[in-house]
Amino acid sequence: MDKNLAIYRILDANLDRAREGLRVIEEWCRLGLENSHWAENCKQMRQEIAHWHTSDLRIARDTPNDPGVQLSHPQEEKRESINQLLQANLCRVQEALRVLEEYGKLYDTNMGSSCKKIRYQVYTLESELLQNNRFQKLKQSPLYLVTSSTENLLTIVESALQGGLSLVQYREKKIDDIVRLDIAQKLCELCHKYDALFIVNDRVDIALGVDADGIHLGQQDIPIALARRILGPNKIIGRSTTNSEEMEKAIAEKADYIGVGPVYATPTKPDKKAAGLDYVKYAAETSPIPWFAIGGIDEHNVTEVMASGATQVALVRAIIEANDPRIATQELLKKLTVK
Repeated sequence: MDKNLAIYRILDANLDRAREGLRVIEEWCRLGLENSHWAENCKQMRQEIAHWHTSDLRIARDTPNDPGVQLSHPQEEKRESINQLLQANLCRVQEALRVLEEYGKLYDTNMGSSCKKIRYQVYTLESELLQNNRFQKLKQSPLYLVTSSTENLLTIVESALQGGLSLVQYREKKIDDIVRLDIAQKLCELCHKYDALFIVNDRVDIALGVDADGIHLGQQDIPIALARRILGPNKIIGRSTTNSEEMEKAIAEKADYIGVGPVYATPTKPDKKAAGLDYVKYAAETSPIPWFAIGGIDEHNVTEVMASGATQVALVRAIIEANDPRIATQELLKKLTVK
């Protein structure tokens, strides 16, 4: 095959791929997120790419004899969630732009430079979309499971996820790091399989290692600013608080959410005095960021906590020790989502 013809076909195929991928992303930004800024960004990038899709490149196309037309992969045949769909198309666009950047240098150096610039714009869009998806999910999760040491943890968590749970924190302080890391990795994969957020308690290194959605920090843990520097701008960072002063400090340090409690005395935090429902009421009146009432909350008292202003709660034993975690999760969610 003529070398120039082969280059033309490569450019044509990847111009199509980049434009199609951007259109898929644009539709979700426009109609799913109703974000005109991101939709306009996608449109502008599509138009810039279309500028290079000239007739001489299109004429070189030979779809019937393209061996790549028949190539596929099972992972391409199904999308488990909007997040997976967006991620797949963002990767497709980035890969196509890299091909265009390199082969474009043989066709027109300006094309290579233009596609390089657009590729970095797509990286920025990816960060913004992933951050938005995480924070929207955080705000929309009424129930937050914090794990404790137990047998069959993965089975319990999966059962709760099947019941509708969308936010899990892995909390474990008594096992070797190599084991903790392995469990965290498996929990992270499990949560993402069910399109749920996965947070790691205390350990920023493990959160980074398994690509968790974020970290939860106690009052004695590292500063939020340092955790942000390590994890980057797109991860969720939460902080435990027990009183108004700690709340104000966490908000000033730009926590993404806070824990409010312990509302009731709990064996999970035996050294912590119950903050009571007054602190829940204070959070409801004061906090400008998402907050989760936590500490001794179960199916018997969750309505009382809600009556004090909580719309999101975190709990441990009510799910971890339930006879059927799936049903326990469903029942709790019914109570939390009553209008």
